[in-house]
Amino acid sequence: MQAQRVLVTGGSGFIGGALVDALNAEATVRVLDTTLSGDAPDDVEVIEGDIRDESVLDEAMDGIDTVFHQAAVVSVEESIDDPVRSHSVNVAGTVRTLEAARRHDARVVLASSAAVYGDPGRVPVSETDPLEPTSPYGLEKLTIDRYARLYHDLYGLETVALRYFNVYGPGQSGGDYAGVIEAFLEQAREGEPLPVHGDGKQTRDFVHIDDVVEANRLAAETDAVGTAYNIGTGRSVTVERLAEQIRDAVDSRSPIVHTDPRAGDIRHSRADISRARERLGFRPTVDLDQGIETLVRNW
Repeated sequence: MQAQRVLVTGGSGFIGGALVDALNAEATVRVLDTTLSGDAPDDVEVIEGDIRDESVLDEAMDGIDTVFHQAAVVSVEESIDDPVRSHSVNVAGTVRTLEAARRHDARVVLASSAAVYGDPGRVPVSETDPLEPTSPYGLEKLTIDRYARLYHDLYGLETVALRYFNVYGPGQSGGDYAGVIEAFLEQAREGEPLPVHGDGKQTRDFVHIDDVVEANRLAAETDAVGTAYNIGTGRSVTVERLAEQIRDAVDSRSPIVHTDPRAGDIRHSRADISRARERLGFRPTVDLDQGIETLVRNW
């Protein structure tokens, strides 16, 4: 990526933190987050504040070329339990971020989600397939995905929405399917049961954090703005098979226990990444076996 001044909202989170670490060698990086973990490199400027605060956004956006907008309530279950707060952060906060970027003439690379598709009728799912989210979180991501395109069409703001599938990698905490690999690893190492929702035959496309970081880099440079891109691997695994794979990888005797299905859950998910491959040059390089082996080795 060409030398730039970049802002990472949610830069203390899993994906945001990985972006900060990766971009710091090639750009001047600033972080905006409500809670600062203290793990940012010493030469990274950090601002503690909320993306819903216009004055904080203006301070954070000053002199910035590209905004990597990762700040969000990321839990499907939390969005179901408290949809008002989730909407406030994910939708209102993002609109304020887009508006601040418009004032400061900064490109926005925005974290969308595969949740915008809901429970797709077929897989792999492409960007042109029906958008029918099944949770407040999915609806919020669809809304900001559309806002990003609208800000491009109405105001000429350079925006790119990246529809992440299930991101995993070092530094992630457990919870939902986004963190299920880390959760299974910890449970298997402790010999605890591995809880699998429902029958475990639901499938997910797990994409490594290194590939997600590269997708963000590509989105910061592309001329193909004003649209959305699936960011996954194009491959999927059942959650039950994932649990078995992780149990074997750590040589654990943990039993696999089936629990009640989750509210708002979907059955199958797998990305068609043709658009990202053709327009961004995105090619995932870390397959699931390799990613799990690396996590086990470095645990």
